Amino acid sequence: MEKTQCASFEFALSWQSEVAHHHDRYFINSVDIGRNTLPDRIMPDLCQLDVGKSCTTSFAAGELVSPHDTNRIRTFPDRLFEGRQRLMSIEPRIGRFYPQGFASEALCCHKNNFTPFRLIGKAAGQLTGDLNHPLARYPLTLTAHYLEAKPIQTGSHSTITDMLLAKGSGLQVPYPGTRSDFYSSYPFIRMDNRADNQFYSNPRMVNHLDKTALAEVSRLYARLLYSGMKILDLMSSWTSHLPASLTDLHVTGLGMNQAELEANPRLQTRLVQNLNQQPQLPFADRQFDAVICTVSVEYLTQPLAVMREIARVTRLGGIVVMTFSDRWFPTKVVDIWTEMHPFERQGLVLDYFLRTGCFSHLHTESIQGLPRPKDDPHIREKNLSDPVFAVWGRVSG
Repeated sequence: MEKTQCASFEFALSWQSEVAHHHDRYFINSVDIGRNTLPDRIMPDLCQLDVGKSCTTSFAAGELVSPHDTNRIRTFPDRLFEGRQRLMSIEPRIGRFYPQGFASEALCCHKNNFTPFRLIGKAAGQLTGDLNHPLARYPLTLTAHYLEAKPIQTGSHSTITDMLLAKGSGLQVPYPGTRSDFYSSYPFIRMDNRADNQFYSNPRMVNHLDKTALAEVSRLYARLLYSGMKILDLMSSWTSHLPASLTDLHVTGLGMNQAELEANPRLQTRLVQNLNQQPQLPFADRQFDAVICTVSVEYLTQPLAVMREIARVTRLGGIVVMTFSDRWFPTKVVDIWTEMHPFERQGLVLDYFLRTGCFSHLHTESIQGLPRPKDDPHIREKNLSDPVFAVWGRVSG
């Protein structure tokens, strides 16, 4: 392609942290090569691409993002952390991310500064925050996939790298040597803490994500699963989002509504169980090859107990995949979920795998920026498809 062309691209940012491999995919509908700045090292290969082709460039730690700088680690009195935000009272917790505006006086910024910083220390009336980008310590790989040529469009000059890094990549990774304080209130609470049976008593035969996002979930399952598997579809409903390419499956669905489960054609076995009341699974050890949980992990009030049970009923080497997005039932989602940046939610689910101590070969993946289907009922509110976040790992013991 020429520097004067406009095009749609998929950019993928990949890296390896101390605990997992991470892959974040961003679709940008209109990239003007002449006006949208990209790293110099990728430009020669990018300009040689044909439609459907890709190029990949690796960067040392601190090359694609600003290098880690100890001067960007700040200690300040805890009274300067403004925990009263609208109707919430937020207590600063180790390992968690907060907008810099929450400590605007200490960090010399505006109250409306939503750039996240990480709390890494808390002692003797003092807080310590790290303002470095969370990817500053890691070598990064950037892949550009040329999707489609576009007509030249007018628009403002922008830096593609800044656009990618501002989306939240890195917030899913635990701080080196620190355990994030996700569990000060555990079991998790919700706005509506009544038993779930009544809430889920009426069947809801609706999709909870748009068609494009659900297709990406199915593609992910197609990559990670294979035909002939015994699969547990945890917190299942009227559809399992398993692709038609996977055949000879035996799928067990465990959910909250019998009518929804009966309507699911991929299920051979159907069970109704409230995991928030009874996290123990009614299955023998090592019974399944894989466990999937689609857009439901955010409702678990005792996720660590459920994860231990998942590890028990899955064979050694079997895969466990959690997928989720940024849509949920407001009264039933756990409170901690609503307080977080989407990528920090991914970090919370990753921590479920880590705390359980039964998983290895951990991965995270995100997909953002695809266009929302034109016939979607929410197209007037949001022109982009619902983001997809995934965490998966292999059972190791």
